[in-house]
Amino acid sequence: MITYACHGAAKDVTGSCHLITCNERRVLIDCGLFQGGEETEAKNFHEFEFDPASIDALLLTHAHLDHCGRIPKLVREGFRGRIFATSASRELARVVLLDAGSLQEEEARRALRTDRRGNGNTTPLYTVHDALHALDFFGADVAYGRGLQVADGIRATWQDAGHILGSASIVLDLDDGARQRRIVFSGDLGSPGRPILRDPVAAPDADYVVIESTYGDRPHRSLPDSIDEFYQAIRSTFERKGNVVIPTFALERAQEILYYLHRGIRTGVIPPNTRVFLDSPMAISATEIFRRHPECFDEAMREELGHGDPFSMPGLHFTRETSESMGINAIEGGAVILAGSGMCNGGRIRHHLKHNLWRQRSSIVFVGYAAAGTLARRIIDGAREVRVFNEQIPVRAQIWTINGFSAHADQGGLLNWLGPTRRRCVFLVHGEYERGMRVLAEQLDARGQPCRIPGFGEPILLD
Repeated sequence: MITYACHGAAKDVTGSCHLITCNERRVLIDCGLFQGGEETEAKNFHEFEFDPASIDALLLTHAHLDHCGRIPKLVREGFRGRIFATSASRELARVVLLDAGSLQEEEARRALRTDRRGNGNTTPLYTVHDALHALDFFGADVAYGRGLQVADGIRATWQDAGHILGSASIVLDLDDGARQRRIVFSGDLGSPGRPILRDPVAAPDADYVVIESTYGDRPHRSLPDSIDEFYQAIRSTFERKGNVVIPTFALERAQEILYYLHRGIRTGVIPPNTRVFLDSPMAISATEIFRRHPECFDEAMREELGHGDPFSMPGLHFTRETSESMGINAIEGGAVILAGSGMCNGGRIRHHLKHNLWRQRSSIVFVGYAAAGTLARRIIDGAREVRVFNEQIPVRAQIWTINGFSAHADQGGLLNWLGPTRRRCVFLVHGEYERGMRVLAEQLDARGQPCRIPGFGEPILLD
C-alpha cells in the first residue's frame, strides 16, 4: 500500500512537511516551521502526528526555514534516519538552523523575563545544540538528475527548482511489490527568466504531483518594471534625504537585491556613493555560500562572475556584530538597509523599522511574500501604526510593495511547470486557501485535470 499525507502547508502557506508510506517504509519530504501570527507559530510546539522514530529518511527540497526549520525538533523527538539534500542546500541549512536555534533561545529568554506566570513558551522549541546535533544526520550530498535509493521501494531524484540556491523538486518512484507509482513534489518553484539561477526543470511524467500554490491566483508584475520601480524608490527616498529599509529574506532575495544594487550603481541609475548595509549575519553567510556554488548559476551569471563580483559595490558594508547594526540607526538619510526577517516577525529589521517607520523621509520597500498575521503584512495592508518591541510606532514612511521580485513562480509559471500532461491527481499545498489554492484549483478543473486540496494529516491512498 502506498499512501501520502500532508503534515504541514495543508490549506496554509508554511510548515511544509509531507509523509510517504510505501512497502512499510516511511519518508518525509521537508520538515519546516510554521510562520505567521502567534496562533500559527504555536503549532511548532505541537507533537508530530507521526512517530519521528518511524521515519526512515528525510528528503529536503531547499533550505528555507518553512521547509527545514523543524528538523532539530524531529531529531530531538526520535528521528534517526538520514537527511538527503543538495550540497548547497546542506550548507544553507546549517546557517539557517543554527540561526533559528539561537533565535529560539533568545525568544524563550525574553518570554521568561516578561511572562513570570509561565503563560508563554519559556522553553525554546530547540537550541543551538539541538541544531548542531540535527546536522549530524545529513547524508551524502545529492546531485541534480541522479537517482538515489533512499529506502526499500523508494527511489528519489532531485531536479532543479530554480527557487533558491540548491533548491529542488523531488521525484519519487515507489514500488510496494504490488504496484508502481511516481509522485513529484514541486517544493517551491522559481520564476523563469530570472538572474543568477537556472530556470526550473519542468515536471516529468508522473501519476501524482504535489505542487505549491503561493501565487496560484495571480501573475507577477514584470521583472523589468519591478526593477525600475525599485530604483525609483531609492532615488525618491534619497531626494527626501531619507533611508531605504528593505525587509529581506536571507536566502536568494538578499543576494538578488545586492545584484540589482550593484547593477544600478554600475550603470548610474542610482548614486555611485550609495551606502548599502547588509545587516544580517545569516544573509552575509549565505552570500559567501552563493560564491562557492557557481554550478547552480545560469550561463549568463557564470560569465558575469568572470568579470568581477556581482554581489559587491564600493559602498557595501557587511554588519555582523550587534554594535555595528546599532550604529546604522544613527544614519538619518542616504542609506539602503537590508535586514531580516523578510516578514518582519523577527531579526534586526524590527530595530530599523522602529527607527524609520515614523519618519516621512524614509521608505520601507517590501520585495517578498508576507504571510497573514505577520508585521510585514500589517504594514502592507495599510496599518496606521504597528507594535514593535512593545511600543506603538506610527507608520509615516512611504511604503512600497514590489511583488515582481518574488522567488516563487506565479500562476502562469506553476501551470507551465506542470505542463499539459494529465495526472491521476494534482495535490495543492503551500498557499493561502482562499486565494492561491482555490483559484489554481479552478484553473486545473477547467483543464480537466483532477485536483485535490489535502486536509492536515489526511491519509490519501495512491492507488
